Amino acid sequence: MRLPDKFFKERKLEYLVENQTSYTLNNASMHVFETHVQAEKVLLQFDQPVLASMLIGKKRMHLRDKPSFDFLPGESLILPSNEVMCIDFPEADQGNPTRCLAMAISDEKINNVINLMNDIMPKHDGTEWALMDYNYHFTNDASIYGIIQRLLYLFTENHPSKDFFVDNMLQELIIRILQGNSRENYIQNASKLSANNRLAYVIEYIGKHLHEPLSVSELSQRACMSESHFHKTFKEELGVTPIDYINSERIKMAIDLLKDPNRKIKEIYLECGFENRSYFNRLFKRKIHVSPGEYRSKFVKNT
Repeated sequence: MRLPDKFFKERKLEYLVENQTSYTLNNASMHVFETHVQAEKVLLQFDQPVLASMLIGKKRMHLRDKPSFDFLPGESLILPSNEVMCIDFPEADQGNPTRCLAMAISDEKINNVINLMNDIMPKHDGTEWALMDYNYHFTNDASIYGIIQRLLYLFTENHPSKDFFVDNMLQELIIRILQGNSRENYIQNASKLSANNRLAYVIEYIGKHLHEPLSVSELSQRACMSESHFHKTFKEELGVTPIDYINSERIKMAIDLLKDPNRKIKEIYLECGFENRSYFNRLFKRKIHVSPGEYRSKFVKNT
């Protein structure tokens, strides 16, 4: 992810550890932190919910109720208000600084978006949308990446309407994050939820039958919904269409299988439920940005 040129022209580098450049608008503030030397146990806290997103370098994060983990470029983390972060910088130096975005979003803005979601896209099981109250660590998909990149530009832009522009982008960001969190919750807890939740039942079924042909028509019948209602409900709660979800899970399965150099690629794509090599290659490259063969050669080379 790239910071706008304007950021580097205007920011002042005063500290080598967590040098902070901040931009404040009505409903959010954006902070870019830069660290140019190795450091340990640096504490950071915000009084509002925060989206933290790594730009460059690596951090080692220590958070409550969660094992320590590496925080890398392309990843984001949702932190509740007043969460204390303890951060190590094992690789930072002046030639390889660590840069991280922290975007604090007002509770009012988040609650307004959540209320809107509950009004216009209520969950099928009667539960309500709500901000997760734990630390949600995820890899940015293309949509989240694009929104964050756009927000980096908007916050640094001198435009009289940028509050309005940022508010619109924040609404989309919050919705997509909540849908992604919902999707992850279904994946992690499908077996526990499936007896009383139709989408969880379908998610569990998909996971067990990725190697078989799967259609929206069949899945909607298993969910006891019309095809149109099932498609709409699935997309609103999980943020992706059923077919996109199936393909994404099949690519994840293929990634694991490709790590075995003794498995032929034809065996792999057939086992993952793909009927032909060209379709598999196209979807794999769209998601992973390299072909299956290139991915395998890199993985085998680095093991």
